[in-house]
Amino acid sequence: MIFTKKDQTTLNKIITSRRDVRGNNFINKKISQKKLLKILDSAQNAPSVGYSQPWRFVIVNKKKKDLVYKHFKKSFNKSKKKFKSRRIYNSLKLEGIKESYINIAVYYKKSKKDILGQTYMKRTGEYSVVCAILNMWLTARALNIGMGWVSILKPRKINKIFDMKKEDYKFIAYLCFGYTKEFFDEPELKKLGWKKKKKIKDLILKKGKK
Repeated sequence: MIFTKKDQTTLNKIITSRRDVRGNNFINKKISQKKLLKILDSAQNAPSVGYSQPWRFVIVNKKKKDLVYKHFKKSFNKSKKKFKSRRIYNSLKLEGIKESYINIAVYYKKSKKDILGQTYMKRTGEYSVVCAILNMWLTARALNIGMGWVSILKPRKINKIFDMKKEDYKFIAYLCFGYTKEFFDEPELKKLGWKKKKKIKDLILKKGKK
């Protein structure tokens, strides 16, 4: 298949318009089963080491969602100490657990057998799961659905909530999906002045040169 310049432009628009959506931007609108399956199908089409497809998904019910939110609040309050010099931190809305329509916990399924390509880089299976998550993020954006990645969580606590054995599964991400009031023209933390966008020239290491 050969893609056109129009296709390339559309893909670039989707990538540059992707945002990490928080609870203050989600609206109360149902995501259809058809669109949810499209998002999950895009994850299934992600690259994976040795074609292992190690991603697993938990569609979170309300009871579990409330437990995750309760844990998040404790973790967030503890994390304030690390950013006490940044007053803006206390005012940031860093999740949309309750406000979003669907929560999905994403896990890496550990293999009992050897995986092609994973002999020396053991974590490539986990990296494969992250590739699947990015596919979900971009597909959601193409469907005009927002996604937020909640990272102030302790894997051990999340495993307990979902009754997942660490010997078999590794917690990778907690994702919130929902329709939004708007998609910001720039990443929210950039707009708030938390960090500036880095230039490509500053990201290229010169280690290979004499």
